[in-house]
Order: sequence, then C-alpha cells, then structure tokens
Amino acid sequence: MEHPVIDPHPWMILPFVALLATIAIAPLLFAAWWNRHYPKVVCALGAITLVYYLFDLNAHERVLHTAVEYISFIALIGSLFIVSGGIHINVKGEATPFANVVFLLIGAVIANVLGTTGASMLLIRPWLRMNRYRITAHHVVFFIFIVSNIGGCLTPIGDPPLFLGYLKGIPFWWVAEHCWPIWAVGVALMLAIFYVIDRRNYRRAPKEVRERLAEPHDIWRFEGLANLFFLAVILGAVFVNSPRFLREAIMTAAAIGSYLTTRRQIHEANHFNFHPIREVAILFAGIFATMMPALDLLRHGAAKLANTNIELFSPTLFFWGSGAVSSVLDNAPTYLSFLEAEIGAFVTPETAAQIQQQFADLPGALHPEVSYLLSQPKLAELLLAISIGAVFFGANTYIGNGPNFMVKAIADQQKVHTPTFLGYVFKYTLPYMFPMLLIVWWIFFRS
Repeated sequence: MEHPVIDPHPWMILPFVALLATIAIAPLLFAAWWNRHYPKVVCALGAITLVYYLFDLNAHERVLHTAVEYISFIALIGSLFIVSGGIHINVKGEATPFANVVFLLIGAVIANVLGTTGASMLLIRPWLRMNRYRITAHHVVFFIFIVSNIGGCLTPIGDPPLFLGYLKGIPFWWVAEHCWPIWAVGVALMLAIFYVIDRRNYRRAPKEVRERLAEPHDIWRFEGLANLFFLAVILGAVFVNSPRFLREAIMTAAAIGSYLTTRRQIHEANHFNFHPIREVAILFAGIFATMMPALDLLRHGAAKLANTNIELFSPTLFFWGSGAVSSVLDNAPTYLSFLEAEIGAFVTPETAAQIQQQFADLPGALHPEVSYLLSQPKLAELLLAISIGAVFFGANTYIGNGPNFMVKAIADQQKVHTPTFLGYVFKYTLPYMFPMLLIVWWIFFRS
C-alpha cells in the first residue's frame, strides 16, 4: 500500500529524538524507574505523533500504513522468537576463539536462510551457553554485528530491508549476485577483529578455564526439532502477499502451535519467557509511531534535492545516508525511503510512461520503475549502496534492526553483561564497526 507524500513540521521529530534519548540515557541514570515505567513513556511520546498525524494532518492513510508495517514486523520477529525458543541446542565446552569464529561464520550463513531474526533467536542461547565460562559483552555485541545484521545480506529472506526490496520487484537472486563480495569482506573483517579480541580474552581466563576449554568436546544435542516444521511454515508465509494479514495470521498460528506442542522441559532449558518480545514490541511500537515525521521529512528533502542538484546522488551519498539513518531508525522503512528517493530522482513524470511501456512485458512488470533502475548499471549501483547501507549499519545501535534488542534482552535475562545504548556505540560500534564500514565504502562505493 502506497501513501501520499507528507510534509510534517520539522518540530515533530522531537518525540522521536526524545524517545531515542530516553532509551539511551534512562537505563544509565534511573534504571529501576525506567524498567517499571518505560511502557508509559513510549505510549505518551507515540501518542503525540499519532494525534498530530490523525487530527492535524488528517494523514489517516499514512498512520494505517505504519500500523500495517508494525503488525507485519512484530508478527515475524514474535513468531520466530517463540518457535526458536522451542528448539534447544545443547553445547558443551566449545568456547575457544577458533570455535567461536566458526560458530559465528555458520550463523552468518544461516542468517540468509532463516533470516537474521530466526538465526539470532535460534543461536543466541547456545552461543551464551558455550561461552559461559568466560562470557563478556563483546560476545553479545559481535553476535549482533555478524549474525543479527551483516550476515543476512545475501538473500531477501536474510534481512527485512532486502525482503521489502523483493516485494518491490528486485529479483530474488539479484541480491546474492551483487552483494556476495561485500558480504565476504564485511564478515571476514568482523570475524578477524572478533578473533583478536576473543583471543586476548581467552588468554586472560584462569588456567583451569583454558584447560577445560582446550579439552576435546563434541557434545551437541538437539531437542525440539519438530519446531523446524513451524519454522518452515513461518518462512513460507513470508511470501504470502494477499489477502491482507493472512501472512501474519499464518505466522501467529505457527507460533501458537509451536508453543503448545513444545515440552515444558525444553522451554525451561532455554529459560524461555515472553519478557524479551514484550519489551521489543513496546519499544518498537513507539519507534514506528514517532519516526513517521523523520521518514516523511527525509522523503520530502530527497525530492527537493533531486530537483535542484541531482549530481549529488552518488553511491557514497546513498551508502552513508541510508546507513546513518538506519543506525537510528529501523532499517526496513529507511531502505524504502531511500529507494523511493532514488525512484523520485531518476524516474521523472516525463519518462514514467515510457518506462511503463518499455518494461511492461518483463517479469517485474508490476514494478517497472525498479526494473528500470536495475537495467541501468549506475542506478543499480545506487540501489546496491542502499541495500548494504541499510543492512550493515543496522548493527550500529540496538534499535537499528529488530533482532538487536531481542538478543540484548535474552542476554540480560540470563544475567550476561551487555553494554548500555551509548556504551554499545562508543565501545564497539565506533572502534570496530566503523573501520569495517569505511573499508567497504573505499573498496566498493567511493566512486
């Protein structure tokens, strides 16, 4: 469903800024109060934006569009959370630095089949267990970097932005064909950085811990594998487009079926409860509501820029632009905003009819503008920059991509130390993610 271009007052981004600031600062200054009252804060800030859009702008269609996106988002990550919570992977004594690197690499590959959300929810618990003797914050953060984000850029299933691109007419295998060299460089760099950090952590561990981890262990036991059926149902439902909410209904039914048929012992072994998904659902309800003015201002500003200086539209602009916004907004709507900006810049009203006729007989005929972009090498490069920017930069904060907060919530639930919002950015994103992003830009997009 498309919505008309909205031009909200710039001051209306303040509720979104306030929400981000509160999420970042409140757990540091008054954690107990925040844990009790964050739903009230989120609802209050979201209500300000909703009242403005509904009663001042009369943008009912825009609000409905956002509500549908939110329902689809929470149905996907919620169902994957529940189903993966019914699969128990028992691992023992495998937390050597090399074993950890292999595990993260496998997770990066699996993320393209199960999605970053599915892979994260399936693997985070065994990851925490296998590192329990020397678990530190870097284990959680690099899991988010690699498995929850950059690993999933090879298929539309891998990450929500790429799936939205698939629905817009980008061929399924276009992503893998064009993204795999960037995926290889990004994953390799992050695994190398992780190995250096984890090796240092391993050497600092007490001697008895190192000796225990060095012993050969091959105990891998899988329980609850019947849930793979429900997982397949959810992944199949991803491709159901009509009627509206049928996809979400199938996902919900699969989640209910999984929860009711999974043995209680498996849920207990996974320390499973609904607190992480509840926290994510509440926080992202506020984020989806309050970010509407920011996204609409972005679309409006891109249209103005295209009319005045289209030469600025370069791979560098789209890589860093979509990436920077994806770091502080959810990366899926950010991806759509930059895709619409590219279409608005290069598909003028004068050429729209010609493009419609030219691509009418192609497989992507329902989306001729996207087919046109892919047919032009320079425009396709812009689309590639948007894709990589949205997926990779989604790892930069807890709110950049849906699985990030869920991984943190599960780690917190199991009493694993995780960095604060600002600690995540300053201790890990800037010193480790940013150099990788700079290298990726230099190799692939600086032209």
